[in-house]
Amino acid sequence: MALNKIKLGKYIELYSKRCNIPKLTNDDVSGVNKDKEFFEPSNQVGSDTSKYKMVPPHYFACNLMHVGRDVVLPIAYNHSGKDKVVSPAYFVFRFKENDELLSDYFFLYLKSNERDRYFWFNTDSSVRDGMAWEEFINVDIELPPLDIQQKYVDIYNAMISNQECYERGLEDLKLTCDAYIEDLRRKIPCEEIGPYITRQDIRNGENGTKNVMGVSTSKEFREPTSKVNRNELSNYKVVKPRQISFVQTTHNEKVFCNAFNNTDEDIVVTSVNEVFYTDESRLLPEYLVMFFNRTEFDRYARFHSWGSARETFTWDDLIKVRIPIADINIQKDIVDIFTVYKERKSINNRLKAQIKDICPILIKGSIEEARKEA
Repeated sequence: MALNKIKLGKYIELYSKRCNIPKLTNDDVSGVNKDKEFFEPSNQVGSDTSKYKMVPPHYFACNLMHVGRDVVLPIAYNHSGKDKVVSPAYFVFRFKENDELLSDYFFLYLKSNERDRYFWFNTDSSVRDGMAWEEFINVDIELPPLDIQQKYVDIYNAMISNQECYERGLEDLKLTCDAYIEDLRRKIPCEEIGPYITRQDIRNGENGTKNVMGVSTSKEFREPTSKVNRNELSNYKVVKPRQISFVQTTHNEKVFCNAFNNTDEDIVVTSVNEVFYTDESRLLPEYLVMFFNRTEFDRYARFHSWGSARETFTWDDLIKVRIPIADINIQKDIVDIFTVYKERKSINNRLKAQIKDICPILIKGSIEEARKEA
């Protein structure tokens, strides 16, 4: 058996079925992120979505216009059993039946920084640094025989299966936390949180920290997505350890974006964010964040947001939020469960990152095995 060099265009079949639904919402439409996964985009869909494209199970969706923007090929494989909908900017395709290339192996082949750089190198040097469809299907791929492809796909799928099993256990733990909170809401009268929280507005100053962060839709601090001049952070707000920051706008994000500083270091955030701390003798910040992290609270915050162009959930709205203020020892017990959940969620994220890093190793192993058996 020997390696076989092929061009993608020999096996690809474009698919352009329109969804023909004039008014889709953001929840109905998918984008493709840097990790080559489908996700719900935060930006609004167009006013006329009848031209949006369907992505059936086992089909690919790829946005070649954005290859150069992040030096990543934005492509995803629909592993789910349901159709997905993407914008007209995406190319949707599948692989024809053949005895040389597995769809799963091709997706495995793409999950590496080396492949992303290759596609980026072949962009058209336009403003968007896009890649023409003709260039994409003209790509050469060195393939091992089908049985070796299947062997390494099986290894990858086994790792994914183990990770997903761990993730399901993680969600069970999250349900336990939610059930505990619901039980408290039935047993304890709800109170406004205003008397238990204090607004803070401390600016970073000229010689302050460079530890600048954004607040993500996953409700955590993260590296800023936009370019930030770390030498001009004097007007940024300081979030001290055990304090909380939140984003006031809710329309684009679709969630109540907040983050808890559980580190030992100060963090600075943009001046438009709010920052506050709790009276920990009565209300633990972790306990409060548990309420903020529920989908029910996202719906509450969006419903109570105001404005037209930018819907806003302000400090005055926040202090009117009502939750059950349980005994501090009960709060600690619930927080302990939630802390375990957060730790396991972090482990799960590391597992997913490790699996992604293993993909190029698997591809290399499959090619070397084919060469040895040639």
